[in-house]
Amino acid sequence: MEDWVTIKNLKKRRPDLGARSIAKLLGISRNTVKGALAKEVPPEYIRKAKTNPEIVPFSEYIFERLVVKKLKGSRVLNEIRSKGYQGSQSAFYRHILKIQEPLARTFQPYETGPGEQGQFDWSPYTVTINGVLTRAIVFIYILGFSRKRVYDASLSENQGSVFEALENGFRETRGVPERVQVDNSRCFLDKCSKDDVRWNKRYLAFCGHYGFKPSRSLPGHPWSKGKVENPFDYLEDHFIKGNTFESFDDLQKRLKAFQNEVNERVHQTTRQTPDTLFESEKSALATLPETRYVNVKEQHRKVTADCLFPFDGNRYSVPWPFAGKEVWIRVSRGCYLEVYSSRNVIIAGHPMSPLKGKVIMDPKHYKTHAVERGNWSRLSQSFLQRFHSHEWFLEKLKTQKRINPAYHLTQILDIARFYGDGDMQEAFSTCLTYNMFTAMFVKGFLENHGKTSMETPLLPEPVFERPVTPSIKRPLTAYQMEVQS
Repeated sequence: MEDWVTIKNLKKRRPDLGARSIAKLLGISRNTVKGALAKEVPPEYIRKAKTNPEIVPFSEYIFERLVVKKLKGSRVLNEIRSKGYQGSQSAFYRHILKIQEPLARTFQPYETGPGEQGQFDWSPYTVTINGVLTRAIVFIYILGFSRKRVYDASLSENQGSVFEALENGFRETRGVPERVQVDNSRCFLDKCSKDDVRWNKRYLAFCGHYGFKPSRSLPGHPWSKGKVENPFDYLEDHFIKGNTFESFDDLQKRLKAFQNEVNERVHQTTRQTPDTLFESEKSALATLPETRYVNVKEQHRKVTADCLFPFDGNRYSVPWPFAGKEVWIRVSRGCYLEVYSSRNVIIAGHPMSPLKGKVIMDPKHYKTHAVERGNWSRLSQSFLQRFHSHEWFLEKLKTQKRINPAYHLTQILDIARFYGDGDMQEAFSTCLTYNMFTAMFVKGFLENHGKTSMETPLLPEPVFERPVTPSIKRPLTAYQMEVQS
């Protein structure tokens, strides 16, 4: 290299010098000078490729096992050694590198149209919540055209939590794309071999509820959903690292603030902000169904007479009209417990306790005797304040239950707090049809045909506590007192 530069510079400064003169001045051969003057680029040493003679008899076998059968190199090395290969391990791996270089995977960026595709994935992180190291899951749902992202956090990554996070993505973007690209998790597929793909039945039911086509990335093809894979690095570098959180709600709140910042930042590929592109994509998304997908009927509990049901080592309360009934339960975000009636209407919610053997009760779930109690006239006044044109019902009730009509009217007023006027009027009409004017008949009709009007309860944030080990030490004076007694 240095000789070539020296020869070229000398010839440029002294064009009159010939090859013989330059060779004499530099003390090198004339052929070297001639070769340097003839080349326009610096000479480069290229080592001639040599094939190890020990490999040659096995070259076709190695190609077949690596490329066709897609076996590991270590296995192929053991196989050819059993067939008589005497060469070194390094020689074998140099040979397979020559085979694999032309087969290096390349791909062409694939852009989707508005509303065509969404991508969904998640990743676990260890974060500090209220001073306790906690394993939290962060889900990302992203629209392929606009790159609009929706982040969601949970303390669980079971199938229910995954569906809930994907559903929240649909709800926040106010629409559903034609298809959603996911990985090969057991939440989505029961079998994902090359020749046999079996989608999970629950996931297919979820797809049918929201009306999108399931789509998956092949194993070993992360680039097929790179739009959702790449943001995890940005999330970890710009949000997870170095942050601590006061509570799970604090984590969720700050994650949403980070989501807004990302959606307002110019994307390197589209050269526009996701929020800007989303304005032209949202009209292409399919309309959301009226109700959310609630698949809770696989976990049911029987409520005891004290309005409690067991779950994960603790007992939780429900409103008193559901005592003795079966309820369906769902864990939300890994830390909230939602309770549904047999008609899939939410009736209660509790933060899950990290400890065991606790009883978590809401005083509102028990009879508070908020209605007017006492003689018949005061109860009738309370009844007619809500049901103005139903004096006939009071007359029928008093006629049929002569001994204690106030008791039945009290029970009816109590249960009426959980149902709308339309349900109550329908119940009264049914009482007239069957000539049954009792609190038990009204309650039974509402449980089977009524639609509860209770709003979704506001759930307080979960408490992250360190398990407390009770002290078992006793002072010596305690034993002295026992002996004296």
